Amino acid sequence: MSKSILELLFTACFTSLIVGCSSVDTSARSRPNIIFIMSDDHAVPAVSAYGGFLAEIFKTPNLDRLADEGMRFNNAFCTNSICTPSRASILTGKYSHMNGVYTLEEKISDDQTTFPKLLRQAGYYTGMIGKWHLHTEPKGFDYWKVMVGQGRYHDPIYCEMGKGWSRDPEGGVGTSYSGHVTDINTDFALDFLENRPKNKPFSLLLHYKAPHDEWEYSEKYEDLLADIDVPEPSTLYDDYGTRGYGIKLQTQKIGENHTFYENETGHLSGKARKAAQYQSYIKRYLRCVASIDENIGRVLRYLDDNDLTDNTIVVYTSDQGFYLGEHGMYDKRFMYEESLRIPLLIRYPKAVQSGIVNNDIVTNIDFASTFLDYANVGIPEDIQGESLRDLVEGNTPEDWRQSMYYRYWMHGAHFNIPGHYGIRTKDYKLIYFYSKGLGYSYDEYYPTVHWNYEGNVIRDGEPYWEMYDLKNDPNELNNIYDNPKFLSIRERLISELFELKDYYGDSDEAFPELFKLTRQYSGRN
Repeated sequence: MSKSILELLFTACFTSLIVGCSSVDTSARSRPNIIFIMSDDHAVPAVSAYGGFLAEIFKTPNLDRLADEGMRFNNAFCTNSICTPSRASILTGKYSHMNGVYTLEEKISDDQTTFPKLLRQAGYYTGMIGKWHLHTEPKGFDYWKVMVGQGRYHDPIYCEMGKGWSRDPEGGVGTSYSGHVTDINTDFALDFLENRPKNKPFSLLLHYKAPHDEWEYSEKYEDLLADIDVPEPSTLYDDYGTRGYGIKLQTQKIGENHTFYENETGHLSGKARKAAQYQSYIKRYLRCVASIDENIGRVLRYLDDNDLTDNTIVVYTSDQGFYLGEHGMYDKRFMYEESLRIPLLIRYPKAVQSGIVNNDIVTNIDFASTFLDYANVGIPEDIQGESLRDLVEGNTPEDWRQSMYYRYWMHGAHFNIPGHYGIRTKDYKLIYFYSKGLGYSYDEYYPTVHWNYEGNVIRDGEPYWEMYDLKNDPNELNNIYDNPKFLSIRERLISELFELKDYYGDSDEAFPELFKLTRQYSGRN
């Protein structure tokens, strides 16, 4: 590289300081409307525009329309693959350690600056519909109607602005609506669009529950894929070979820990059991995705019918990726590619050429800056993400990031995934499994969780490294960390990892043991 990562990051930071300071442009120039659509746990292969092992048997025509009429990002990633932290990072444009939402339990502070708050201050009419999952009453919106807690697939309960708030489904606050949650979310979104003040630009966050687990699809999709054997991912029967103990001891394994379909598969064992559970799982999952695609079509038709298409930015993404049987798993959390990568489609006819594919590295902390940039709102200095506007308009800056930083904090909680952080470049991935709770391990909720090498799980384990050559090993089957052929690359990646860690302010100084270990394992003293 001609410039060091620190030089590149300093340039980007300095630029943002000049642009920033939260200034607002309220001039009369026409600002775009914004519709930010996000699903929960939507894996990239379940969007047919991306191709992949499901593309021949499962189509998403309305999502594909966004890709055909806009830009498809091939290297979009989340920064913490778990629902609540990811949503907080998207709203604030900051990493978990900067916005205070590390796990599923922390509340986002009302003091946190979010892009909806800034858009509203700048004259946008702002709305939030669907899955919130941030434990505090939504702020920064002219109107919101959100599901209580995680939300139900059928006959969901919603809290509505001005009519009470509760994060507890048993709290007695909210109204139940009859039907399937994906359809109902869209009904409310269309009501918001229809009843908005017509003299203001609008920003709508439409966030679907699907295809989050339990995968309770609408009855109209009962027959979808019913008579088809869905292709299996090539790594469904992965034996975890050279990988560390984390992936070997995790409990999100189809055929072993996947208990949703015991009545259907309990009589089977081994590969036959895994294959049967996979078919049950993937069909339910894809039926939920089909409903999302149908309802996005309803939103796009509304824009068409009301002459709003040309001046509306439509963004589609997911809060994180998801395993669709890859490595024999379901769920997310690990920094492996299927969990890390998110779909990202952006359509804005005024600025984006049709059918463009972007391969730059982008992350979910970039969304806030992007929306503010297009709204002509100054980007605050403490936002860590970068605006995607130049990329969307076909002009990748020379100093655009060449790598991204990831951290998962919930050590030992939910499927026994160890705490870890890492770096992904275009060609390589380096992951440090520090395997310590640091107070973010859910010990108070899961007091019996202990890892050991005789059988199950650990509370705190020995740290270890994994490294992958993504160009030659895209399925991440061969851990090359100890391969002497890659020693120079490994050392460069370790150095870059800690440069990024420092740049984003994730120091671990509050955890002396880990601070010492990270320096030891990085070769720093």
